[in-house]
Amino acid sequence: MLGKVRVTAAASVLALSVLAGCSSKPAEGGPGSGSSPNSSSSSNSEPVTITYWQYSFPAKVTLIQKLIEEFQKQNPNIKVVAQDFPYDQYNQKVTAATNAKNGPDVLNLYYGWLPQYVQDGILQPLPESFMSKADIEKYYIPMVKESQIDGKYYAVPTAVRSLALFYNKDMFKKAGLDPNSPPKTWDELISYAQKMTVYNNGKLEQEGFAPDVSGQGYHVFEEVLLRQWGVTPFSDDHKKVLWNSSPQGLAAFQYYMDWFTKDKIGDPNFNTDYETAFKSGKAGMIIDGSFAIQSLKKDTAAEWGVTTLPTKDPGGLKSNFGSYWVHGIAKGVSGKKLEAAQKFLKFLISEETQKTWLKEVGELPAAASLSDDASIKADPIYGPFVSGLKDAHATYFVNEKDERQAIIDKTNEIILNKAPVDKTFNDLVKKQQEIRDEYFSQHSN
Repeated sequence: MLGKVRVTAAASVLALSVLAGCSSKPAEGGPGSGSSPNSSSSSNSEPVTITYWQYSFPAKVTLIQKLIEEFQKQNPNIKVVAQDFPYDQYNQKVTAATNAKNGPDVLNLYYGWLPQYVQDGILQPLPESFMSKADIEKYYIPMVKESQIDGKYYAVPTAVRSLALFYNKDMFKKAGLDPNSPPKTWDELISYAQKMTVYNNGKLEQEGFAPDVSGQGYHVFEEVLLRQWGVTPFSDDHKKVLWNSSPQGLAAFQYYMDWFTKDKIGDPNFNTDYETAFKSGKAGMIIDGSFAIQSLKKDTAAEWGVTTLPTKDPGGLKSNFGSYWVHGIAKGVSGKKLEAAQKFLKFLISEETQKTWLKEVGELPAAASLSDDASIKADPIYGPFVSGLKDAHATYFVNEKDERQAIIDKTNEIILNKAPVDKTFNDLVKKQQEIRDEYFSQHSN
């Protein structure tokens, strides 16, 4: 099952030589090549067309087109037609097209959506002939081993993610802070942020830290703050929400809400959003994933750095949120289309594609074979993300959209309407529990 994950240090490290040796031409070889029907040549097969869908993330859309061109050169009798849709429309598009019998053959989806996609009959289990369960668990780092539904794999990733703290070195200097000494604790982060926050007649003009809920802030609370305050978010079977299982849960939530209401170091709607504010030099620090690197490099004029997430106390417990997007094959795909879909999927998760993915998208390779060298930790940009993987937990979402919306709604009651934190927190836990109860009442483990 999807669940909380603690990734070993050995499985979280990728050699810098991978960065230097990234190939723009992914090799056909890869996982399951010995037993997969895709290992045979397609030159003698009838031409077949398959569709691939993903959401509109520019770096991925551009790279997928390049990968498809290379794949089609290697497999001239397979044509791949790619489509992408805005993030907030993607699930609706997939569901509507599937119900109309006009959905994609291969699709990209967030790992947190897997339970819903399987429950809704959109995906089929990956065939054993493509890659056995044992082969999948041998091929990938431990985090990915948790993405099972009822002991079956329905999708597999090309890359994985973790979170880190981005900070504007120019703003640090202007505020009298050492640009080479980012905060190590949350209290330090607040102190640094206050030095960089500027109000003019009560109006926010520059935020020291851009806190958010709907972006990465939700995960920061759930998998970072709660754990650092000593609370395990969910029971081992994923059925019980444990956020308020001890007083420390409310203490962590209060600390989180103070960023918005008491510390006043930033506003979630300032300068459109946290990423835009950072790019425009109006936010001193943000928390984001490695997938943001390419965009920040392109659009941020100021000098910036990356560091690991702060801890509650000096030298205290580290925690991070790990996630990934997976590729699956739609239910009902069979025959020649299934063979072609498996062949394309094998290409997408090959080691060579993963190396290219790191270079072009900024997400970390998921293959265990690419994680045997610690030298990447010395890289000033990618190093903090790789270091964060060893303490990463992948939340078991049963309905990621509703779970996210619940915390957005409840925190807005506090931020906008000054609702009492303790009561609102308990109401939030109750709502999160209702979401899980509904799912597990319909889905037997």
